[in-house]
Amino acid sequence: MNILLAQNLSKSFSERVLFKNISFSIEKGQKIALVARNGTGKSTLFKILAGKEIADEGSFRLNKDFRMAYLPQEPDLDHDMTILDSVLAGGNKMIEAVKQYEEAMDDIAENDIPVNHKKLEIAMNEMDNLQAWDYEQKITQILTRLKINHLHQKIGSLSGGQKKRVALAKVLIDEPDLVLMDEPTNHLDIEMVEWLEEYLTRSSLALMLITHDRYFLDRITTEILELDNGQLYRYIGNYGNFLEKKTEREESFMNEVTKSKNLLRTELEWMRRQPKARTTKSKSRIDSFYDLKDKASGKISTDKIELNVQMTRMGNKVLEMKHVSKAFETLNILDDFSYLFQKKERIGLVGSNGVGKTTFLELITGKQKADSGIIDTGSTIVFGYYSQAGIVLPEDKRVIEVVTDIAEYIPLGNDETLSAAQFLQKFGFEPARQYTYVSKLSGGEKRRLYLLTVLVTNPNFLILDEPTNDLDIVTLNILEEFLVTFGGCLLIVSHDRYFLDRLAQHLFIFEGNGVIKDFNGTYTEYRDMLIDEEKELKSARKNESIAPPPAATVAATKARKMTFKEKRELELLDIEIARLEKLKAELELKLASGNGSPADFGEWSKELVKTNELLGSSGERWLELSLNEE
Repeated sequence: MNILLAQNLSKSFSERVLFKNISFSIEKGQKIALVARNGTGKSTLFKILAGKEIADEGSFRLNKDFRMAYLPQEPDLDHDMTILDSVLAGGNKMIEAVKQYEEAMDDIAENDIPVNHKKLEIAMNEMDNLQAWDYEQKITQILTRLKINHLHQKIGSLSGGQKKRVALAKVLIDEPDLVLMDEPTNHLDIEMVEWLEEYLTRSSLALMLITHDRYFLDRITTEILELDNGQLYRYIGNYGNFLEKKTEREESFMNEVTKSKNLLRTELEWMRRQPKARTTKSKSRIDSFYDLKDKASGKISTDKIELNVQMTRMGNKVLEMKHVSKAFETLNILDDFSYLFQKKERIGLVGSNGVGKTTFLELITGKQKADSGIIDTGSTIVFGYYSQAGIVLPEDKRVIEVVTDIAEYIPLGNDETLSAAQFLQKFGFEPARQYTYVSKLSGGEKRRLYLLTVLVTNPNFLILDEPTNDLDIVTLNILEEFLVTFGGCLLIVSHDRYFLDRLAQHLFIFEGNGVIKDFNGTYTEYRDMLIDEEKELKSARKNESIAPPPAATVAATKARKMTFKEKRELELLDIEIARLEKLKAELELKLASGNGSPADFGEWSKELVKTNELLGSSGERWLELSLNEE
């Protein structure tokens, strides 16, 4: 059954045609990826379908029996709303019931007062009536997995990455029939990406997504739409199948162009000899000639961006970190860390958001100072630092001016020197695009321009902090080819597992609290090791023998009926244990976030100890009472 049907959509900006007369449909449960180069109209198409922009021509129709949600690259959320109000703003009765229940539970957690029985009882009765407990559990799981806490914090105080996660949570909680997702994995750490991948794979919702993450794309999608030279091409299957079929399509097209060119030569001779008096037959042949001419001039985007820059000569001494420590108040980033970097090292940095990966990179580049220890950099080392935050490109400058401000001429690795304009063209910026103002570039084009400004400095030690965000798959493939042959050192922070697997031979695993482990292998090998360890742990727990309580004790306990007071106590213990578990999770997230004063961290630590003690005693009492329950 069709959820959405688009027919003959066209969109242009001035003389630039993004797409022309494209048509497609989305069926119930279908999972489709939209693939194209940056700046060719992917996000614009999504905005049209979401009603944020208007197509020049064509139409689309959303089936009235289905609901659609849109997750843009940069979410537009109400800055005055709290996180809780924002994620639970769906408006249906079940969401309202969960919201009332969460607010009742939050009152207990925040005010540390006895249970407000009346308010909580009303909320719980409504949850019972709507059978919303499973839904509440799902909401809790989504918020926990995306590490969204401090639910009463205002949206306006959040970072861009936090807003993206809140917007993602809102979409998943709302349970629409169709979701348009524009780069959903941006600002997620690898653990979150893997959870989202599994969640969407199991979900029955229809999905159309733009993503640069090839593992994510390959494991979720069942169909790929490619936007190329303004036309839309459809491929059934995952990303691996797309690559194969795309190659076949391009080879077939080039063969047709070659045949058309050969035939065009014959027709051109006829056109030159044709008599001035045109018969109906000759007019028909003339029309065919112009059709043939258009076909013979057809071209395919070959995507030949070339990254080939000269690397500054590297001496024997690269970089040594000796007993380096760094902490922010009570958050420990590095604790007595030492490492000697060698030539051509390729290291991936892996760990949850907020554990210090970016700080580690800034220590190496001198943007931050260590609390203790020595960071000794070789005299020949030239860092090229592509930061997650990026640089603020001057919006009022043209693309070519951004480059010429750094260098008029750029030396390449083959002893060739190019002008700034020539270099930009090799980097995928055609001459007309070079005179576009930065403010008119897409997010991916700005990222590509930023990467260019890093490489222009001819670094021999490249540091890439989330370089894959907003770059299209074509640019990523070219970047990878360059990095594979790059002769210098490479440090990478990325949630793109394919990118990490291909480029990093070993990993620094940031485990938190200053602990960094060196793993010799790829990310996939590291994940396989963790899975094996988890299986072994589960097996060991399963095989543990727990001595059963004496039969006489069990019989005596069950023989006695529970009093009304004990039944009421058991009901309240269920609520109290749920509250304590939620409070524990929130405290652990606060301690791991790094946001807070020393006094805050001290208070949170004490509260966590107290919460764990209460959980233990409450659990014991619950077990004792539950044995008496009829």
